[in-house]
Amino acid sequence: MRVIVTGSTGLIGSALCASLSADGHQVVRFVRASTKGSTGANDITWNPTAGDASGIPAGALEGVDAVVHLAGAGVGDKRWTDDYKRVIRDSRVLSTRTLADAIAASTHKPRAFVSGSAIGYYGDTGDTQVDEASPRGRGFLSDVVVAWEQSADAARQAGVRVVHPRTGLVASKHGGAWQRMLPLFKLGLGGPLGNGRQWWSWISLRDEVRALRHLIDSELTGPVNLVAPQPATNREVTKALAAAVHRPALLPAPAFALRAVLGEFSVEVLGSQRVVPAALQRSGFTWLDSDLAGAMATLVAKG
Repeated sequence: MRVIVTGSTGLIGSALCASLSADGHQVVRFVRASTKGSTGANDITWNPTAGDASGIPAGALEGVDAVVHLAGAGVGDKRWTDDYKRVIRDSRVLSTRTLADAIAASTHKPRAFVSGSAIGYYGDTGDTQVDEASPRGRGFLSDVVVAWEQSADAARQAGVRVVHPRTGLVASKHGGAWQRMLPLFKLGLGGPLGNGRQWWSWISLRDEVRALRHLIDSELTGPVNLVAPQPATNREVTKALAAAVHRPALLPAPAFALRAVLGEFSVEVLGSQRVVPAALQRSGFTWLDSDLAGAMATLVAKG
């Protein structure tokens, strides 16, 4: 199988490329001209901000079985100024439109376009459990996700199977929230964020990769929540992580301090998202890490 992957240098993209390659599949990385290490034989330079098929070299999609689009500016990488919010949105919307237009224009279309998304779609759900049939929420990230998913319409209209993995918080010591938390917890300085009652919908990195491959191979379409079957509160997550490193979790990070440090992004950190993977469960997917305590122990031991 020949698979194009964007965002291949990120936490999820690099793990997916390694998994596919290990099983003998040919991985073609779409990389920006400025990407370090972009000289591989199967690397193709593209312009993700083109917004149309001109951003992809002619013929680059021929003979491709699937496209997995994971590129996008990091949501928590910088303070949310108006300029950086525009970067967050454009990096997703324009790049998706570029791929979708190129897919629609290709002679031999891929059988699947797995176009990244996020559970930010649901906004702050409080204690209400939501799945793929639930309505969109409110807020900046919800607006971004709606536009992000709609940007794949050209591929959908061309008859390509399009699926949107709405990814939750990916548990890995090599990136994301856990990478930042783990050193503090090892020092006994970790604790809940805010009141700790907000729901975190998480998934281990290895299950994230397995789920993406499931989306490539299955017949699923539309939004699919990539989260573990049992969401947990932030207090439960921090307790499980502390137990895994044999340290207490006694020092909460007050909400006012998070707002001072993170600005508008603190709304997302302190928000509650109780998301369940209804579509994945119906499709027969099985998790390796469905139990929070076990997942945290595996994270600490193996990353």
